[in-house]
Amino acid sequence: MKCALYLLFFLFPFAGFSQPKPFVLGVIEELNSTILSEKRILNIYLPEGYNSNDTTSYPVIYLLDGSADEDFIHIAGLVQFNSFEWVNRVPKSIVVGIASVDRRRDFTNPSILEEQRTSFPTAGQSGRFMDFIEKELQPFIQKKFKTSKSKTIIGQSFGGLFATEILLKRPSLFNKYIIVSPSLWWNNAEHLTIPSNLLEEAVKDTISIYIAVGKEGLTPGKNPRVMEVDANLLYEKIKLIPNSAIKTVFDYLPTENHATILHQAVNNAFIRFSE
Repeated sequence: MKCALYLLFFLFPFAGFSQPKPFVLGVIEELNSTILSEKRILNIYLPEGYNSNDTTSYPVIYLLDGSADEDFIHIAGLVQFNSFEWVNRVPKSIVVGIASVDRRRDFTNPSILEEQRTSFPTAGQSGRFMDFIEKELQPFIQKKFKTSKSKTIIGQSFGGLFATEILLKRPSLFNKYIIVSPSLWWNNAEHLTIPSNLLEEAVKDTISIYIAVGKEGLTPGKNPRVMEVDANLLYEKIKLIPNSAIKTVFDYLPTENHATILHQAVNNAFIRFSE
């Protein structure tokens, strides 16, 4: 009898004693945007030890394409890992994943090319999305959470194009830019021709810029460009700005492609920013 009870205990050690509990990675906030005329979903990762009642404030990392089925989970994991005390590449940070609604609309400026206007009929609203980030999203996060002055943006592909546009037009919105495989081919590579004087003049405190590209090849369209070349041209454009407060890194990852590069690139950015 004792043997039977002993066996039952080890076969069913938790029977009747516990129920599965959810594994909570973060919180979900809904922001009703007047500028965008729609509700936006924000996935928020809060670091271990976060307490809204204490005096500790945290850097904020804003992630474009931040839906749960996009890049939020693996980027939040990178932030958590790199903020471990025994790794210490990134301070404990809040991650704000901006869930996508229409990324082609939000991340692109108007195009003069008929081919692009036809292929991407909703495109061209990046100015409005910048207004949303500046006037609604950042104030919402700063009011809702314990934030410091440190703000990072992460964007890849069209997200990298959008992050580049912010950098060149409203650079003070962030002090760290992680730009990965930017779709600079958009509208005949217009972003490469935007004057850099605003960035040069606006930056007073240190701003860190990480630009990465993989082995990606030709871009779409009738007049294809080489993404690796365009990313390097962006780096050279910024590197030539005579402002010592602007710190720029270029990272070529030949073993990665457009689909695989983001995770490795963001990890590399955290390493380079910590040096």
